[in-house]
Amino acid sequence: MNQSKELVIIEDEADIAELMEFHLKKHGHTIHKFESGESGLSAIQNHLPDLVLLDLMLPGKDGLTICKEIKSSEKTKDLPVVMVTAKGEEEDIVKGLEMGADDYISKPFSPKVLVARVDAVLRRNPKKRHVASTLDVAGISMHAGKRKVEVLGKPIELTRTEFDVLQFLASHPGWVFTRSQLVKAVQGDHYAVTDRAVDVQMVGLRRKLGELGDCIETVRGVGYRFKELNS
Repeated sequence: MNQSKELVIIEDEADIAELMEFHLKKHGHTIHKFESGESGLSAIQNHLPDLVLLDLMLPGKDGLTICKEIKSSEKTKDLPVVMVTAKGEEEDIVKGLEMGADDYISKPFSPKVLVARVDAVLRRNPKKRHVASTLDVAGISMHAGKRKVEVLGKPIELTRTEFDVLQFLASHPGWVFTRSQLVKAVQGDHYAVTDRAVDVQMVGLRRKLGELGDCIETVRGVGYRFKELNS
């Protein structure tokens, strides 16, 4: 199986989005779904995924507008975009490709074709990750190199795992991760850990964050997320 990647699906038709999510998750990828271009674009700007599947027909800003905004931004211009189109949208396909989209998939699509096209784009567009040396969010300041954390201006002591978990969650505000995804992100694929062990880590981390501990939210039946800040 290919290495897991983070993919964003921007698609307002729930059944199509769920179909894409099912097959891409089955292939090992982490999926984040959004029903509008605005919400998807906001998430992308907060944290770069590895690839975006972008429906052209969206409420509000349409897919072509979102594609243009992604490709015209210095931060997201290298982000691979695969357009999802309906038959008969050849003119829009051409416009999207001219704007910088990397490929397209026409509805209805074969799941095998979907996975193959996504993997092909990922292979030729390896994401250029920029890991910030400092992270300031919601009153929490982190310095990756020095591995120092301040909460509301006061330093706190975290274990290595607590630091890595907090940095990962705070870098993805609003995104929900399962316990196993968190473990893979900070320890690697072959680190054996139980759900209970992750929960214990979260209890300790929240306690050390004090009044900002509620920034880490439990999503019942799924896992955890860092609270998304209101713009």
